[in-house]
Amino acid sequence: MAYMPVPKDLSKVKTKVLFNLTKRQLICFSGGALIGVPLFFMLRNRIGVSSAALVMVLVMVPAFLLAMYERNGQPLEKVLWNIINVLFLRHKQRPYKTNNFYAVIERQQKLDKEVSAIVQKRADPRRQKGDPGSHRKSKPHRSP
Repeated sequence: MAYMPVPKDLSKVKTKVLFNLTKRQLICFSGGALIGVPLFFMLRNRIGVSSAALVMVLVMVPAFLLAMYERNGQPLEKVLWNIINVLFLRHKQRPYKTNNFYAVIERQQKLDKEVSAIVQKRADPRRQKGDPGSHRKSKPHRSP
């Protein structure tokens, strides 16, 4: 009796639609054929059959690559977008910034000390009621 291995992770199994091809592959192959075959028939009389076949293959290769190429579970357009993003769109230098929790606590303690010093200064019983706590005494205003 023949044994067939069953994959444990079924999320990586792709459903086949027609001719053992996925829907993505069928769409990409059809698109490549719709562009390449008419191009071959238009060029075969002008540049020869072998040159027209070569042009047809070169035009159809991107569609085949979009259908078949996959890296780390990502199709070709996502891989290309990631490469373009890294090389051209994002900054080359990415600064490493952290939010140091202990520095935040130290700043908060410093602010708490300043606030408590201000509160104690205002609660000083030696100060007069009308004194706003300014260091400089303002001169009385004289009218000319």
